[in-house]
Amino acid sequence: MNIIKTLRAEKSLTQSALAELCGVHQTAVSQWEKGRTMPDAESLKILSSVLGASIDTILGSTASPVNSVKIPVLGYVRAGAPVEAIEEIIDYEEISPRLAASGEFFALSIRGNSMEPKMCEGDTVIVRKQSDIESGEVAVVLVNSMDATVKKVVKNGTGISLIPFNPDYSVMDFSAEEISKLPVSIIGKVVELRRKF
Repeated sequence: MNIIKTLRAEKSLTQSALAELCGVHQTAVSQWEKGRTMPDAESLKILSSVLGASIDTILGSTASPVNSVKIPVLGYVRAGAPVEAIEEIIDYEEISPRLAASGEFFALSIRGNSMEPKMCEGDTVIVRKQSDIESGEVAVVLVNSMDATVKKVVKNGTGISLIPFNPDYSVMDFSAEEISKLPVSIIGKVVELRRKF
């Protein structure tokens, strides 16, 4: 029996009660107990507290270990000029339960060639949702609240620069005022690149 289901039963909690405590739909708890998905980082903290078990126990001690967690590929992100961000599930990718436990993840398919040779059209990037990154990291950035692009983000005293790897493309510079007015916002850090042959 799945450890989450076992611990839930020991606490005399229904799936719906546990779901409410974790702030998720009952379907999510059902998927956890069937070993089809793993809880995100916040849900793991709550589960650990409510069920009286360590996060490692919840992640590792299941009768049917989950070797991977599926995350959605939400449309395309432009490696070039920003294009309208589309949140349409076009595929799924798998990540490790340990990575999944470190935050909330989604994937995007690359369009365009501004990030070549490191990122090419058709590649998929694994993205951890976060609103800030360290200068020099690669992120998915939203411009005008609707145009998503993937670029290396460099911070400076007056704003940020979105830098392509391909030298044929221009750097996009945004002042602090433009960041606020447009706006320009980071929606996630690229943590992994996957290429299909």
